[in-house]
Amino acid sequence: MSEPASAKIAEFTACAIELADAAGETILPLFRSGTAVENKRAKSAYDPVTEADRAAERVIRDILMERYPEHSVWGEELPPHTGDSPYTWVLDPIDGTKAFVMGIPVWSTLIGLLEDGAPLIGVMNQPFVGERFVGAPGCSALESAGDRRILHTSATTELSEALLATTFPGPTRSSDTYRRYLALEDRSKGSRYGADAYFYCLLAAGSIDLVVDANMGDYDIVALIPIIEGAGGVVTTWDGGPAAGGGNVVAAATRELHEAAVEILDG
Repeated sequence: MSEPASAKIAEFTACAIELADAAGETILPLFRSGTAVENKRAKSAYDPVTEADRAAERVIRDILMERYPEHSVWGEELPPHTGDSPYTWVLDPIDGTKAFVMGIPVWSTLIGLLEDGAPLIGVMNQPFVGERFVGAPGCSALESAGDRRILHTSATTELSEALLATTFPGPTRSSDTYRRYLALEDRSKGSRYGADAYFYCLLAAGSIDLVVDANMGDYDIVALIPIIEGAGGVVTTWDGGPAAGGGNVVAAATRELHEAAVEILDG
C-alpha cells in the first residue's frame, strides 16, 4: 500500500473510531433506562427503534457533515445524504435493537466505509461491554481495556468441526431459506442463536467458525466485512456473491469451510 493510501486509511479508521465513541456516549445513558420504543412495522412484524438509535445516528452524521461533507452517508434510521466523492459511510447506530430494548448487551454500533462501493473500513463498538472491533485492509483487531489484539480466524475447514451461529436464519420456519439453514446446522458441530453483529466479530476472533443470516440490510454487514476479511475470513452472499449489499449472508473462517457452506446454502 502506498504511503498516501496508508495515511488515508489511518485517517478514516481514526474517524470511524471517533464516530463509534460519540455514538456510544449518546447511547449508554439510554440503555436499560426504560426509553420509549416504537415499532417501525407495527402491522407486519416487530422491528423496534428507540430514541437512542436516532440520536446516535444524528451525532454521527453531524460529525461527518462537518468533516467530510463531500462523502455520502447511508444509515438505517435517517434519510441518505448523497455526496460527490468515492466514499460512502454506512451506519447502523444500534445493531441489535431488540437486544438493546431487552437489556441484553449484544447490541453494537456499526460504522462502515465504502470506497467505490467496496468495503474499506469497519468498526463494531459495544460500549457497555467495552469492546471495539476494527477492520481495515490487511488487519483486524480487538481493542478492550487499553489492550489491542490482532485477530485471526480459526483454521477450521470441515463442517463437522465447525461452530455455527445465526441470529435470523430465515423469514419463517417453513421457508426454503430456513430449510437450507437447517441442512447446514445438521452438518455442523454445534450452533448458537441471537447475537447479531457480535457473532461476526467473534468469527474474526477465532471463537466461531461459521455465521449465517438471512435478509440482512447493507447497514448490517458493510462494517463487518473488513473485520472478517482483515482476520483472514471469507464473507459473501449464500450464492457466493458480494455481501456489501446485504441479503442472505454467510461468513466463514476459511475458504474451504466457506465453499462447503455455500454448496449447501445455495442448493
